[in-house]
Amino acid sequence: MLRLIPRPLLCAALLLPALAACDSPQQQAQAKREAEQVAAASETFARDEQLWREHRREELLKPDGWTSLIGLHPIDEGSHYFGSDPDNGIRVGAGPEHFGMLTLTRGKLRFVPERGAQFTLNDQPLKGAATLLADDYPAGPSKIGFDEGKGVLTVIKRGDRYLLRVRHSEAPTLTGFKGIDYWPAQEDWKISGKFVAHPAGKTIDIANIIGTIEATPNPGAIEFERDGQTYRIEALDQGGDELMLVFADRTSGHTSYSAGRFLDVARPNLQGKVILDFNKAYNPPCAFTAYATCPLPPPENRLNLEVLAGEKTYKPSAAAAPGGDTQHSAKPETAAAPAS
Repeated sequence: MLRLIPRPLLCAALLLPALAACDSPQQQAQAKREAEQVAAASETFARDEQLWREHRREELLKPDGWTSLIGLHPIDEGSHYFGSDPDNGIRVGAGPEHFGMLTLTRGKLRFVPERGAQFTLNDQPLKGAATLLADDYPAGPSKIGFDEGKGVLTVIKRGDRYLLRVRHSEAPTLTGFKGIDYWPAQEDWKISGKFVAHPAGKTIDIANIIGTIEATPNPGAIEFERDGQTYRIEALDQGGDELMLVFADRTSGHTSYSAGRFLDVARPNLQGKVILDFNKAYNPPCAFTAYATCPLPPPENRLNLEVLAGEKTYKPSAAAAPGGDTQHSAKPETAAAPAS
């Protein structure tokens, strides 16, 4: 007597093409729609990651981007002649031999240009002495232009220290930029996390690469899971629509930058949900130039996890290696931190 095999068992025993034949037309149409949705989502993800990388490169290579830095010089109390000539108290890496005199008096900065030298102040011709504002001023720092607009001087304040920052559109780190290496973008490194709020007004001490420590707004931490383990990163609030994460992981100093990396995340929704896309973890400015100030990851943000996503260690050409003439410049004391 012939025994009939039940239809469900028969379908389960067939290969995948035959399995599809066991489905109803409605089920096949649903499966097709789901496959198309998955493909479209994957294409959207890949396009978003590529656009982010292109924008990242454009920002680094702007005339005033991080790769344009050529100097970072401490400004002590008192008066200082500065320029590219060795006889200056502060020697800059490009521009006129003698810029003039820079005076710091109880937090007030004044610039008296060398007679006959041509400068701009905030893109307008500079005529005579000028008071300079540092980057802690709400409207931003004063900008002294030189070399027909190729160079820009600004003053930054870190802790109670003032420093002269110098940019130039022909900086070797800009003209010799090689591009950034990335791990392949993977959707499973785009992780949903939970924002855990701290009491209002909480701060966290963040050390930077030039040795100062700043109390930084710390509105909360973000918890996420990876491979069954829960991890936590303290978030920094620098204003704007995003929170900033400064973290190190088990790739730091090996395949990623030794000083750690940054990750920007949108502020949490009403349910406290945030998305961490580690494919967009990026190197601090100190990876590209010796003349940035770099916040170090706090101990709480050193993850016992290999984050195999985002930017890898930057490897400049010999001509574009960060540094250059570091005489009279504030130099990084270690290679162990991110940047601003």
